[in-house]
Amino acid sequence: MNLYDLALSGNCYKVRLFASLINTPLTIVPVDFMNGEHKTEAMLKLNPLGEIPILEDGSVILRDAQAILAYLANKYGGEAWWPSEAHLQADVMQWLSVAANEIQHGPNVARLIKKFGLESDWVQASDRSHKILTFIDNHLGSHQWLAASRPTIADCAVYPYISTAYEGNIDIDNYLNIQAWMKRIQQLPNYISMSGN
Repeated sequence: MNLYDLALSGNCYKVRLFASLINTPLTIVPVDFMNGEHKTEAMLKLNPLGEIPILEDGSVILRDAQAILAYLANKYGGEAWWPSEAHLQADVMQWLSVAANEIQHGPNVARLIKKFGLESDWVQASDRSHKILTFIDNHLGSHQWLAASRPTIADCAVYPYISTAYEGNIDIDNYLNIQAWMKRIQQLPNYISMSGN
């Protein structure tokens, strides 16, 4: 199973993290993003949007980190990570949407601005970040995990860009419930950091 990957991408990291947590090996295929490899003809055949990560599992080719998480959880992770009950599945899906929207446009954009020089509005990204961080912190005030009362792909989807928020000059020190939740994730068996340690 191949993962077309960029080491510094939070979206790629969430896939690597989850695969490690469920002890499912991936063959990492590094993509030279900075030199535009993701826009080459070969890569566009895999994902016409020219984005990574891309998962290749036999004849199955998937784009979008959240979709990849759902696939891996359903096929390899089992009930523990992808609940079969409709209301719990929907609970997980709510957080996948948060990862793809509020987290993507808040902490992720702030990081892209400060770490990679993206020309965008950092103040707006910061405001969006603190709005969603407050929402998550409040939720975690009465929940150990984001969804289903246990670790799920919801946590894997949301965690990466919160754990790297400091790289976008987003201070999360005052979000004590988030801090405690991050420690719980880091204590899960087979946890890996973005660097792979």
